[in-house]
Amino acid sequence: MSSEYLVSAKQRMLDQHLRARGITDERVLAAMQHVPREEFVSEALRPHAYDDRALPVELGQTISQPYTVAFMAQASQLHGHERVLEIGTGTGYGAAVLACMAAEVFTVERWPELCDTATQRLERLGFRNVVTKLGDGSQGWPERSPFDAIVVTAAAERLPTAFFDQLAEGGRIIIPIGGPGGGQTMFRFTRQNGELLEESLGMFSFVPLVCDS
Repeated sequence: MSSEYLVSAKQRMLDQHLRARGITDERVLAAMQHVPREEFVSEALRPHAYDDRALPVELGQTISQPYTVAFMAQASQLHGHERVLEIGTGTGYGAAVLACMAAEVFTVERWPELCDTATQRLERLGFRNVVTKLGDGSQGWPERSPFDAIVVTAAAERLPTAFFDQLAEGGRIIIPIGGPGGGQTMFRFTRQNGELLEESLGMFSFVPLVCDS
């Protein structure tokens, strides 16, 4: 597989799967162009790295399709100065995209193997503003709070209280909510005057958010 093929595939992703479907934030598009998705999948799947679909990774997990990653990043409304909490590191791809758009990214993964691999990968690729943690993502990361944005890459049946508690005034939570076995609704919650304003952003499909308690 040639580098020319990957360049062409990435451009198709940007034009046909992102811009054509409403991703208009140029900072998001620049981040998606910068991050080499082929480095976040297995060697066998590299030819499909820029297909607009989720791909399998270790432990029965997936790397989200590019459109979903871009959609959540755009919904986060980042400008470059923010501290972002990501729940569900997975391969580290989403954290890498957010790292191109924010000052600091703190990302929590519950599976040790995924956490270790993602940490090493992000360091190797030079994403110095990402900090990883092994733990229960539903509890957030209170020691690092408050956060300007919280991006949750697994579906919860309800919004965990910890996320509200750790969100800065004016901050946004991007989270899919719904039960297993079907699609979930993506929500954006914005903290204003100590309350949450709720927006529905459409239907998506995610693996469930697993809690330790």
